[in-house]
Amino acid sequence: MRKNKMLWGAFLALLASISWGAMFPVANHSFKYIDSFYFTIFRYIPVALILVIILLMKEGKDAFRTDGRGFYVWFFGTMGFTIYNLFIFWGQEMLGETGTLLASIMESLSPMVSVLIIWVLSRRRPSPFTLFSIGVAFVGVVLVVTNGDLGFLSNIHKQLFPLGILFFGIVGWVVYTMGGGRFPDWSILRYSTLTLTYGIVTTTGIVLLTTLFGWVEAPTLEAVYAVRYDIIFMVIFPGIIALLGWNEGVRILEPINSLLFLSFVPVTTLVIGYVQGYNLTLYDVVGTAFIVLALLLNNIYQRILLRRRSINKSKKVAYKQSATTSS
Repeated sequence: MRKNKMLWGAFLALLASISWGAMFPVANHSFKYIDSFYFTIFRYIPVALILVIILLMKEGKDAFRTDGRGFYVWFFGTMGFTIYNLFIFWGQEMLGETGTLLASIMESLSPMVSVLIIWVLSRRRPSPFTLFSIGVAFVGVVLVVTNGDLGFLSNIHKQLFPLGILFFGIVGWVVYTMGGGRFPDWSILRYSTLTLTYGIVTTTGIVLLTTLFGWVEAPTLEAVYAVRYDIIFMVIFPGIIALLGWNEGVRILEPINSLLFLSFVPVTTLVIGYVQGYNLTLYDVVGTAFIVLALLLNNIYQRILLRRRSINKSKKVAYKQSATTSS
């Protein structure tokens, strides 16, 4: 029974990671017809409506109460479904074809980004090995960004803004993920539904305001029709299945095991990009390999640390029991 549950958790985490890896090539196709801002609300408004119906049927009206934590629901929802979604696709759109792989890479680096955030907030420096892993991942990012062209550095100022947008988008998702710890008494469905609903309302308001000021162009009906299959895919897989599946997979496998599956995000993007005819270079492949290697190494290292701590804890308990018996 336990084995079957672990396999189910692994399947959910894998499906979510592959879905996230596929969403960036799909988004790249949509950006040829509609703006990334509208792409964001088109993909999540249907998801929010579906989850609201499911939550109402499963947990009733009381599940929509915020229990005095309305601000936190809005804050984490905004970080996850406004900052993350608007920024990750905005940055991808600005970077063009290269942005597809870079956005995927940033997604997979969220565990590393969380380490840096915890470092800043708690002032606890990560272990040298974790910093080494972050360094290896950074080298991989540089290889993909520069494509091996050192002359790129002379024009780096043109890429800093979209790269910064991608980075802050991932920071938003990391903060959202950490926010789940403030709602231990809520089901995954309730936390996902309420934060998404609050977040997408904020996102829709921003999109409408930017359209009103002429900064974003509203798509035509023909353009929306052209991306109908993209939106359907985004609603079903990266939307409902990935959002709920990932959170459930994390609960079953625990974070240290589930984070390992994020290695499949850039790999999936790389494979789909190749199938779509994207001109992959050796630097794209090697850079992605560096990032996957960094994720794997850091995951293995964290497992070793947990095992050591568990052994030391067992020894302390055994020593105390022995001391108590002898006395």
